Amino acid sequence: MSNNIHQKYTNKLINESSPYLLQHAHNPVNWYPWGQEALDKAKRENKLIIVSIGYSACHWCHVMEHESFEDEEVAKFMNENFVAIKVDREERPDIDQVYMDAVRIITGSGGWPLNCIALPDGRPIHGGTYFPKTRWIDMLTQVKKYVDENPEGTEERAVAITKGINSTEKIYINNEELEFTKSDLDTVFSNWKRTIDFKNGGSTGSPKFPLPVGYQFLLQYNHISGNEDALRAVTITLDKMADGGIYDQVGGGFARYSTDDQWFAPHFEKMLYDNSQLVSLYSSAYQKTKNPQYKKIVVETLEFIERELTSAEGGFYSALDADSEGIEGEFYVWKKEELKKVLGANADFIIDYYNVTDEGNWEHGKNILYKYETDKEVAERFGISITEVENRVKEAKQILLEARSKRVRPGLDDKILTQWNALMLKAYADAYKVFGDEKYLKVAIRNANFIKSNMMFDNGRLNRNYKNGKSTINAFMDDYAFTIDAFITLYQVTFDEKWLHDAEKLSEYSIAHFYNSKTGMFFFTSDEDEALITRKTEVSDNVIPSSNSQMAKNLFVLGQYLYKADYISKAEQMLKNVKKNALVSGIYYANWDILMAWVVSNPYEVAIVGDNYEAKRKEFEQKYLPNVFLSGGKNKGNLEILKDRLVDGKTTIYVCQDKMCKMPVAEVEDALSQMVE
Repeated sequence: MSNNIHQKYTNKLINESSPYLLQHAHNPVNWYPWGQEALDKAKRENKLIIVSIGYSACHWCHVMEHESFEDEEVAKFMNENFVAIKVDREERPDIDQVYMDAVRIITGSGGWPLNCIALPDGRPIHGGTYFPKTRWIDMLTQVKKYVDENPEGTEERAVAITKGINSTEKIYINNEELEFTKSDLDTVFSNWKRTIDFKNGGSTGSPKFPLPVGYQFLLQYNHISGNEDALRAVTITLDKMADGGIYDQVGGGFARYSTDDQWFAPHFEKMLYDNSQLVSLYSSAYQKTKNPQYKKIVVETLEFIERELTSAEGGFYSALDADSEGIEGEFYVWKKEELKKVLGANADFIIDYYNVTDEGNWEHGKNILYKYETDKEVAERFGISITEVENRVKEAKQILLEARSKRVRPGLDDKILTQWNALMLKAYADAYKVFGDEKYLKVAIRNANFIKSNMMFDNGRLNRNYKNGKSTINAFMDDYAFTIDAFITLYQVTFDEKWLHDAEKLSEYSIAHFYNSKTGMFFFTSDEDEALITRKTEVSDNVIPSSNSQMAKNLFVLGQYLYKADYISKAEQMLKNVKKNALVSGIYYANWDILMAWVVSNPYEVAIVGDNYEAKRKEFEQKYLPNVFLSGGKNKGNLEILKDRLVDGKTTIYVCQDKMCKMPVAEVEDALSQMVE
């Protein structure tokens, strides 16, 4: 409904900037944002709290809003008996973690929308995910009745659930002398291999989520071990995803996951965090394999990001909705007759190429565009050249993109999140590193300056969010971890030391405000934040790697660059703490396993100094070298490794390991020959 039409209801969410919260600002439910006002009201009136958590691109969140939260009868019951709090999980992952753990303890599973019933002090007692209207009312009625009639049982339940939340991902310091070996990496892969789908890619079964960090580890493991199955797991996954419906064949970019086991039918929302990590992954895979398809995916995905998820100020928006016109996927699917009308003479070829049928290969007579043949196979079948196939497809994509742009667009979540922007910044830097397109570097630097100007304070503190000139939420550990990583990557492609200094400043702030000296890990929330019912530590990797695994990697890499032994020892302690899980948990500890691979395969520090440093850096980037950390510049820099390295009139390369350097060389090939495993 348009904002200039008088709204019958307006609640406390009207002053928020989150698109998800604003979607609920005119519900008849008296929603509050998370904060002291709502918590005080619950205590003052001795009312149970409904903590309802979702995000703007969540299909079932919209369904539940329409069925229950827009219903006046439901709202009346909620308003009279509860204090209702709405949370955007992307703005407040700390709250989401606590109540997601609670719902998993209560029901055995989780998801969004997440709905948890809590006591006035915030301790959860019941919950679930999506509830149809009748079940929602029944559940609320039964919980309220139980609490009113069983105060002692309610308290016991709250204590037990809170204890369970506190024990989730509990980490203890490991003081044993542990060494990491190549056989440990073999153990990781042999345990993981059982769950890899070598036919369709990804993990066995459905639904299938991309989980890009897992394939970054497998690329690195293949590099160290030569294990061909590891590389095959990567290439099958990337090939099948690129051909599947999870990839937007017309406009580029990936949906969040596939509902089936063949990457065919996606859940159509497009998230910044998936696309950023997949750009980095396809770039790495191109570096390794030189498969031109991978470059095409990177180019098209970054075109999508530029076209649809980039703000005028240089920030990146969060997501595009799954739904348009109230129908999931409506923006992306096609009827056969529509394609015939739009494409003209080229229609029959494209209909065949993308497996379009008269009755529709998906729902309601609609087709998801996908491939199951290579361009070479199509060319042979039609008796034309591969170049002709590529030209026909390219022309059709341009026509279809133009036609699609006239449709009702999916909703845009235009909030800007620090962590997700850092992931996209890194993606642009990685794409520049591999493909050398200067435009990608300009976008990365512009976004880094955007973060510094709008989210970062002089003392190294970050904020989480930004929208319409406002940045209000104190950042979480994941914001720091991924911004540090992005700044390190930016140094590696520019050799501008200011990015390393910013990374160091953020690291020092993180250690001061998030580090737990008892465990050697980092809390998810700052010591400056108001306490929730527990202070969580995020350890296992998922669709985004965990803040602790990324922070451990950051400290290890920064320790190498800055010659900070304390950083390296902290990183190694963190890895020791999780070794047991890292060996057996496959993709869910993949970022930890990347660090393990660095510890096992001692990284090379390579310094390039002299007038021709940039050409030499680019020559290195033609190779996949995951355990080589580059530094350098035209003149000697301030890093320890660069001191006294400049030779007048020459560009010189130094290969070092454990701060011991080999004889300087002038050619990249000679430097590479010095790196013998």
